[in-house]
Amino acid sequence: MSDSAATGGFSAGAGEGTRAVRAGLPDPVKYEPTLPGPVFAAHFHLPGEPTGPYTYGRDENPTWTHLEHAIGELEAPGHDDVETLAFASGMAAVSAVLFSQLRTGDTVVLPSDGYQALPLVRAQLEAYGIVARTAPTGGDAQLDVLDGAKLLWIESPSNPGLDVCDIRRLVEAAHTRGALVAVDNTLATPLGQRPLELGADFSVASGTKQLTGHGDVLLGYVTGRAGEPMTAVRRWRKIVGAIPGPMEAWLAHRSIATLQMRVDRQTAGALAVAEALRSRSEVSGLRYPGLPDDPSHQIASRQMRRFGCVVSFTLPTRARAERFLDALRLVDDATSFGGVRSTAERRGRWGGDAVPEGFIRLSVGAEDPEDLVADVLRALDESGR
Repeated sequence: MSDSAATGGFSAGAGEGTRAVRAGLPDPVKYEPTLPGPVFAAHFHLPGEPTGPYTYGRDENPTWTHLEHAIGELEAPGHDDVETLAFASGMAAVSAVLFSQLRTGDTVVLPSDGYQALPLVRAQLEAYGIVARTAPTGGDAQLDVLDGAKLLWIESPSNPGLDVCDIRRLVEAAHTRGALVAVDNTLATPLGQRPLELGADFSVASGTKQLTGHGDVLLGYVTGRAGEPMTAVRRWRKIVGAIPGPMEAWLAHRSIATLQMRVDRQTAGALAVAEALRSRSEVSGLRYPGLPDDPSHQIASRQMRRFGCVVSFTLPTRARAERFLDALRLVDDATSFGGVRSTAERRGRWGGDAVPEGFIRLSVGAEDPEDLVADVLRALDESGR
């Protein structure tokens, strides 16, 4: 892929909407589509020595290449020393970083309030003789358990509690101690936060969520500066075979074109919903980093450009939460977040998060904010009867 293809034909200072629309597009060729269709190939013509970009379908695919360049342009615009690797899911990307960088006897620091699959990962790490320490995201508490660590894993904002830590501060402390830093950027997206610009070694995310935004693709990625750590991640992907299908990669790239429009719409809607919930006496523990009085707002404002589409809050009881979810008409009762259709769920039903029984995670979609607010308030009224 040429240098102009890798930058989509725009300057490094282009606006985020322009970048999202044109990211990763190849050089224009007469009579060819602007975004080439998915390449379905297990192998490629390969006479002579096995050189060149595409040899076997587990190693590389042209459709991945376009997508990976697109994500890299969003995560680290203007940086030629950054590479992105696409994976079959967010957890495939998470696992690739952890298991490619850590060895028996190493120590890793994880968030105690992160994504609910992390305890499963921790158990597997410990089975391999890796020491796993945990601390909450809020208050930069991971600093207290950082000594001697090989890798620090940050999730900010945290899922589902929406706590935020000072990424730059934690990165500087970790690097001083000789540790690498990975940031789960799923909830923020590259339009909300750029971990590599804050000093992190890896930005990792589930592309299943807001990046692709339509609830129809499982995908993950790792972005990092070129070097041995990313070489190890690539090697892990090859060994494990945790690769995305070409159709999924193509759908993801297609969806990125509308990312800025979706993110701006959803962020505005999330703030409107959060502000409406502030006045409800039955709502406690309301969290949204975009609210001026949110405990994380000050830190989030320094390192985030947008505050995300997720609002969390707690209703008095499990029964009240379930009645509320059942009464919603514009919000689907479903897991995951970041889609153009709003979703909400009682997170306690999964059993993996340390949250109250009435805890609700609400992902705001692209519906009209006033319609969503009216639906949420009406459902609250109905659930209290």
